[in-house]
Amino acid sequence: MSYSDSIDIASSPEAVFAVVTDLPGMSRLSPENTGGEWINGATGPKVGAKLKGTNARDKDSWFTIATVSDYEPSRKFAFNIQFKIFNIARWEFDIEPTPQGCRVTEKWTDRRNAIVRKQGDSDDFNRADFTKESIRTTLERLKSLCETPSQP
Repeated sequence: MSYSDSIDIASSPEAVFAVVTDLPGMSRLSPENTGGEWINGATGPKVGAKLKGTNARDKDSWFTIATVSDYEPSRKFAFNIQFKIFNIARWEFDIEPTPQGCRVTEKWTDRRNAIVRKQGDSDDFNRADFTKESIRTTLERLKSLCETPSQP
């Protein structure tokens, strides 16, 4: 199962790429991620780099491990998420130049098996529905952040 959404941003692909590849700062964009830190000697994004990401929703908090799988400056950034021993998701950001700046497409692929999916979803929560809303929120926050002039 996959879902993607796109947004046009009046900012350079380079500037937008710098924001989406700042995984420790993803809390500025994501309604669920609260930050993270590069691990195993990684100091920034590159293929194979790992990040321990922290997350919270309602009263729950947890961490996941993100492994960068694609890193093409100003064009593509993707990472796979593990929770404990389970592969649970793949996140991708594709950036295309436009005359006004760029178009960003964020894609989520649910990689959970049926057992993990059942445990992760409850009567009041459905990961797929939440993620669709989360992607839209993330893209809107990315647009706002990238289009807001820096203060001196």
